[in-house]
Amino acid sequence: MANMSLKKNPMPSQDPNVRNKNFLEVALGYTEEQALDEAARCLHCKNHPCVDGCPVNVRIPEFIAKIVERDYEGAYQVIHQTSSLPAVCGRVCPQEKQCEGKCILGKKGQPVAIGRLERFVADHASAEKAPEIKKVGRRVACIGSGPSSVTCAGYLARLGVDVTMFEGLHEAGGVLIYGIPAFRLPKDVVAHELDALRAMNVDIRLNYVGGRTVTVDGLLKQGYDAVFIGVGAGLPHFLGVPGENCIGVFSANEYLTRVNLGRAHSFPAYDTPVAPGKHVTVFGAGNVAMDAARTALRLGAESVHIVYRRTRAEMPARGEEIEHALEEGVKLLELAAPVRFITDEENHLTGVELQRMELGEPDASGRRRPRPVEGQNFIQETDLAIVALGTRSNPLMLDCTPGLKLTDRGYIAVDENGETSIPNVYAGGDIVTGAATVILAMGAGRRAAQSIARKMGLE
Repeated sequence: MANMSLKKNPMPSQDPNVRNKNFLEVALGYTEEQALDEAARCLHCKNHPCVDGCPVNVRIPEFIAKIVERDYEGAYQVIHQTSSLPAVCGRVCPQEKQCEGKCILGKKGQPVAIGRLERFVADHASAEKAPEIKKVGRRVACIGSGPSSVTCAGYLARLGVDVTMFEGLHEAGGVLIYGIPAFRLPKDVVAHELDALRAMNVDIRLNYVGGRTVTVDGLLKQGYDAVFIGVGAGLPHFLGVPGENCIGVFSANEYLTRVNLGRAHSFPAYDTPVAPGKHVTVFGAGNVAMDAARTALRLGAESVHIVYRRTRAEMPARGEEIEHALEEGVKLLELAAPVRFITDEENHLTGVELQRMELGEPDASGRRRPRPVEGQNFIQETDLAIVALGTRSNPLMLDCTPGLKLTDRGYIAVDENGETSIPNVYAGGDIVTGAATVILAMGAGRRAAQSIARKMGLE
């Protein structure tokens, strides 16, 4: 029976005062009863606008219909035809700006909880059996093991291509492993997706640094038919204010990598501690800033403040992530910007001077431009600062690839198929777009894989 409710089924979650002290997943997932009730809200519109809103065009009404029939295996297979990482996307994709943002129900009430249903399917379907694959005698290399490379590799491996994936760190998964905290994306979920690749005989090689121990030219000379570059954009932006090089200021990249990949949250079981900080200040207002702030709380900070030069209404982070952070005890300092960091005699951070801001006329992004308010500077006590202002392209891979054309912003230039200026060399994800979402990176990996497959005569 159809469910005519205009409200989503709420997502069961850990209590805020419990979860802010552990690294267990915050959202607990739908029960079967909740998933069936939510799936019954789908109107099965004729034009399927939700599918158009998905960067990888998951056939959303079809998988939801399978849920209604209690055919969770069938629902998983529908999703997996276009998405390599359903358990990941169901957790971290900004559905409110994509598939759910196009849902017809959203015009009168709340859209169907597509992301929550995708997660339910991925978590309740049994382990996918490796398909029978007939090898075609072609080879492709993927540099990097984040979402774009994983998608490209999975697509081609199913067609019988021998795929080798090179990862610079000691664990595969890219930003899914080192960037997103376990309380948002459990590491065993990522491991399961990587195991699915290995089951299709994708060769994942660790400790191969793109641009140093593995190069595009070297791979082509080894006989690979195509190379996909999915190395991300991991070079952080900083504030550029006095004192920023003192002891106690981290980039969000380093901070989250130490905690996630180095298991600093398990110290002393793992001897990779990160400065805990009693009074933590985070600069930035995106999802990474929320992740860093919520992580600092879990590591025992007495206070955590997010400093943002605009207001909450302009924050680019997902609304859900902002709400979770505030529920857990993170404080928001709106309309403030750093002037300088303050240190003791040994160059340890003790505070930051902030200036009050106000919003003026809109800038190129359409948001009102912040401007300083004279004479209203103040000191914020802090012994640990985390800078989460986005990233830019790391030159390691780019500088060692002759003939690779870049954009004006320093990212790899590609055509509509993801092919670079070098024939049979493709790129996708943040190294092309700048910092973006997991699902957009996956879409880029899929487009490149389709183009490679067409060139090989496999489609």
